[in-house]
Amino acid sequence: MSRRLPLAGLTVVALEQAVAAPFATRQLADLGARVIKIERDSGDFARGYDTKVRGMASYFVWLNRGKESVVLDLKSTVGREALRALVSSADVLVQNLAPGAVERLGFGPDDALELNPRLVHASISGYGRGGSYEQKKAYDLLVQCEAGLLSLTGTPDGPAKVGVSIADICAGMYTYSGILTALLDRAVTGKGDVIEVSMLEALGEWMSQPYLYAEYGGSAPPRSGAQHASIAPYGPFRVADGTVFLGIQNDREWAQFCRIVLDRPELVDDPLFAGNARRVDQRAALHEAIDQVLQHLPAEQVLARLDAAGIANARLRTMAEFARHPQLEERGRWRTVDTPVGPVRSLIPPVSSRSVDLSWGSVPELGQHTASVLAELGIAPTDPDRLTPTADPGTRNR
Repeated sequence: MSRRLPLAGLTVVALEQAVAAPFATRQLADLGARVIKIERDSGDFARGYDTKVRGMASYFVWLNRGKESVVLDLKSTVGREALRALVSSADVLVQNLAPGAVERLGFGPDDALELNPRLVHASISGYGRGGSYEQKKAYDLLVQCEAGLLSLTGTPDGPAKVGVSIADICAGMYTYSGILTALLDRAVTGKGDVIEVSMLEALGEWMSQPYLYAEYGGSAPPRSGAQHASIAPYGPFRVADGTVFLGIQNDREWAQFCRIVLDRPELVDDPLFAGNARRVDQRAALHEAIDQVLQHLPAEQVLARLDAAGIANARLRTMAEFARHPQLEERGRWRTVDTPVGPVRSLIPPVSSRSVDLSWGSVPELGQHTASVLAELGIAPTDPDRLTPTADPGTRNR
């Protein structure tokens, strides 16, 4: 007997592009919501970001399973009529158009809730409503800069961006959780709500620890590459056949590390490394002492010693190695998703539940569901040209 889908019966209308909003709505689709994705004739920008998944974009395959793709020209009477019909009966509207664009279309928060008082209206923007940055273009790397993240990542020689779209991802996560919160509240009040998330503020929340460190400590955490800025030893170390990462959390672990991993018990009481603050100050000497031992040992032996000592450690894995990670294989965390180019192996979302299941819908072709959705609405696509957008309605943030 299949387990229940917690959002089954809910309808989400998505005026979305790129990463942040699609990440939020894909998670709603995973939980059983019907997500109707409104696209222009050339499709979501993310459809063209790359061609690595048998000709499809890896971004699009990741973010859009389980959705229905409907192509509408939101500048046309027919397109707005269709969108109005969808919004009037939807549970959630999610949008990440350029600031002011959804209002110009007639589906801003006030208009949409007047049309449908039970609607949860969720907007993602780069910098939020109001303020001098409201109209500023906001892409993931640029928000990483504005939030101060690049002041922490990289090395003393220069900054480095985070290798995934972290500002988009965290904005999408907060939008997703905000929508779920609003739906819970609606179950009590019977009323919808307006949710707003900015990429800057979402990533800013994740920057709170380094902000507090700098604001009240008098100096910012230094860029330290893969090393931890305020704990040592913590990071990558050369071994005979590669690199091993390890992290020491306290003096007890330091003593175990010296005795079991390095086989140098005399370092436990060396005043040069007495306490974490001293080890951070003396990082160069500390690493030299560690390298003298580890660089002559193979990775398997070092990892075995670290495990024996109860020291946290990790391999530096490539994407190919991650794809075959033994823990994910042993826990059965992979499933296939259907796409227009065939089945694709994908990770199961990280939250597991004993009582609810996840939907595992297909990745849609562009406009695959246009005719069927319009038929549901009683709108006959008698003039296909009027349903095909000729211009982008104004998407901006990623």
